[in-house]
Amino acid sequence: MRLQDLEIFIVSPPAPGWGGRYWIIVKLTTDDGIAGYGECYATSVGPTAMRAVIEDVFARHMQDENPENIELMFRRAYSAGFTQRPDLSVMGAFSGLEIACWDILGKARDRPVWALLGGRVNERLRSYSYLYPQPHHALPDFWVSPEMAAESAAEMVALGFTAVKFDPAGPYTIHGGHQPAMRDIARSVAFCKAIRAAVGDRADLLFGTHGQFTAGGAIRLARAIEHFAPLWFEEPVPPDNIPAMAQVAAATGIPVATGERLTTKAEFAQVLAAGAANILQPALGRAGGIWEGRKIAALAEAAGAQVAPHLYAGPVEWAANIHFAASIPNLLMVETILTGGAFHLALIGHTIAWEAGYITPPTAPGLGISFDEDLARAHPWDGAGLHLEMQQAPCDYSSENVFGGGAPVKT
Repeated sequence: MRLQDLEIFIVSPPAPGWGGRYWIIVKLTTDDGIAGYGECYATSVGPTAMRAVIEDVFARHMQDENPENIELMFRRAYSAGFTQRPDLSVMGAFSGLEIACWDILGKARDRPVWALLGGRVNERLRSYSYLYPQPHHALPDFWVSPEMAAESAAEMVALGFTAVKFDPAGPYTIHGGHQPAMRDIARSVAFCKAIRAAVGDRADLLFGTHGQFTAGGAIRLARAIEHFAPLWFEEPVPPDNIPAMAQVAAATGIPVATGERLTTKAEFAQVLAAGAANILQPALGRAGGIWEGRKIAALAEAAGAQVAPHLYAGPVEWAANIHFAASIPNLLMVETILTGGAFHLALIGHTIAWEAGYITPPTAPGLGISFDEDLARAHPWDGAGLHLEMQQAPCDYSSENVFGGGAPVKT
């Protein structure tokens, strides 16, 4: 069995587009006709350039190789061009291709991917979602309204969620770490207060930031919201500043979580060694794939840390997360787009079951999904933006910071 053909789908979800502006799905086919699907998480280049990177990684390191040889193919890609260090675009390309290899191997053996990873440790997976606007909520008002967030949180908990995530702490800017505006601190407190009042002790609060603060600014914010007992404080400083993140972790009782912008065990190992976080959030379509994810989870297990796979992508990465999560003993929870996302579920033939706050890992071969290629081709991406983007203007200390969450697709 050898890897033979590659096809790439650049899929644009319909509005509002939760999960990003586009998803990069890859299909690998072997010389004996077995097809597997994977997903490359968003990168710092656009889909046209990323398509070329994926094709290059496949042609150089994977084509004509046995899909079983995942470690060998990883070492080739990781070392390509005399690098042998984390490279976001190359690892993003390899990650999706690697996930497709696992889908092929599961289908070839008539077993789900989790069965090839040491078996199923977790019979069902605790699921959480961001708070998204309800049909009667207006945008962009929703992102800065504690009252609307509390309504959405109450609805999520009524559906069965036991954890909800929100990120009201101000803009994500290209300027790196900044001190939060007092309005942003006050809004963060108001969000925590309103959501805690709406859900009581029925759900954990997951406080999201996106690396926008200095260590001192993050500590000020953490101290302002500690009273509401969030389960985590996500990526409080830029992800490349591990010493600063360690400062924040040492100064607050809120567990620090990070990982969506990191790639490979090399970067996650540095986070653990510095004591910068005790909840790791690898995005498998970026972090190196499923096998590299298992290595990251093992490092976390030895360090007494937990894992909560990140998802702001399409349903193929979601499926990979689920098989990975089913196989690890130090799972905290998995991220879900609402209860699965209407378009996400349609694209994989409604093959993942979410019920009352939990996901049951699929038992069908491979990733256990039925990818709808016709639906994918019917929703091509033709935009100019990137999957997610940060604003160029710095934090505003004179007026209200109004920002859009999740880069929604424009209607």
